[in-house]
Amino acid sequence: MGESTADAVIIGAGVIGSSIALELARAGRRVLVVDKGPGAGTGSTSASSACVRFHYSTWEGVAVSWEAKHGWERWAEHLGTTDPTGLARYVRTGVLVLDFPGFHADRVAELYREVGIPFEQLSPEQLQAQFPTLDVGRYFPPKAPADDAFWADPDGRIGGFWTPEGGFVTDPQLAAHNLLHAAEVSGAQSRFNVAVASLATHGGAVTDVTLSDGMSVSTPLVVNAAGPHSGMVNALAGVHDEFRVGTRPLRQEVHHIGPPEAPGDIETLPMVADGDLGTYFRWQPGGSLLIGGQEPECDPLVWLDDPERYDPAPTRASYEAQVTRVARRMPELAVPPRPRGIVGVYDVSDDWIPVYDRTSLDGYYVAIGTSGNQFKNAPVVGQLMRHLIESCESGHDHDREPVTWTTPVTNLNVNLGHYSRLRAVNPDSSFSVMG
Repeated sequence: MGESTADAVIIGAGVIGSSIALELARAGRRVLVVDKGPGAGTGSTSASSACVRFHYSTWEGVAVSWEAKHGWERWAEHLGTTDPTGLARYVRTGVLVLDFPGFHADRVAELYREVGIPFEQLSPEQLQAQFPTLDVGRYFPPKAPADDAFWADPDGRIGGFWTPEGGFVTDPQLAAHNLLHAAEVSGAQSRFNVAVASLATHGGAVTDVTLSDGMSVSTPLVVNAAGPHSGMVNALAGVHDEFRVGTRPLRQEVHHIGPPEAPGDIETLPMVADGDLGTYFRWQPGGSLLIGGQEPECDPLVWLDDPERYDPAPTRASYEAQVTRVARRMPELAVPPRPRGIVGVYDVSDDWIPVYDRTSLDGYYVAIGTSGNQFKNAPVVGQLMRHLIESCESGHDHDREPVTWTTPVTNLNVNLGHYSRLRAVNPDSSFSVMG
């Protein structure tokens, strides 16, 4: 097929890889983005619920997501160019987290105060008055609908944690396209429908990437942003065994309920994170409802050995579990008999916190383990990875002395060692998509 050269090869054109491509291209590097799919954002990104919220279990999670929100709000300015396909749009709905034992509201409130995020803690009476569509009954722990206890009356009332600044992005795949288009305007190139066949090294550094169509690309810098295929790419690079935090692919379902079944005032609802029942949900343009799960213990997780081999159709069991739970929270919701939704694959780390890091192979970096909760951070992941790469390529020993990145809009200091491949599994994690 031939040979070419690039200053950097980005493996993966999802929203994360495209963000990194944009920032490295802006830095003046000749960037090549490769993806086995047919276009930007056609893999895991296309199945994202695209929620933008800030309630993470760590300072870094809260600080980075708050910074990213400003990027979504100023999306056209962030891109610096106009994509003829159109622009993804940020819709501010507010985010309501319902009380349950796994949500440490006081800790989150402390982090929000430090960062400067507006919030309000609602009593059951305030919650019911502000969101009358929602039932404020306490049903914890989440149960399968087949369990008779699922249908028991609530054993109390719950309040909530209200954040007015949160919301969602209307089209996650288009957002990835926007980022890659901006990268191409800055000089990046892209190749689709090709996989990485091998990585060559010399003297402990990456030197070449060979693609499945036979093309060989000489490059001193490779970034693995391959989503659920990231483990396979790490194995090609020979760095798989050095990771103390592993990643693996997980099949997930998100379900859609159309306007005839959804309450008429659905667009007044916020995004709701309902750990009490084990779900999350938000409205979509057109008046439909999007429903996902929070990995409650009663729901089996579907881990994959091969991210290419999975059932792409929503299952009745998952549909009935998630949608029926939301119908308990929203009694006006009708549950259609036929499942409708999207199936995707998460690249999940052991603690559901991403790995944004260098490796022992010089020039080889990773942005992986995004665990279904990093779409919201796409505007800034490229920036923090660019800062990390430039620091390491200048000789900084990130493994010994972690790099600190200062968010450009909110001026918050983020220790990038939080995302290290060498970290211990974070005990403060929710160990779910909530991060």
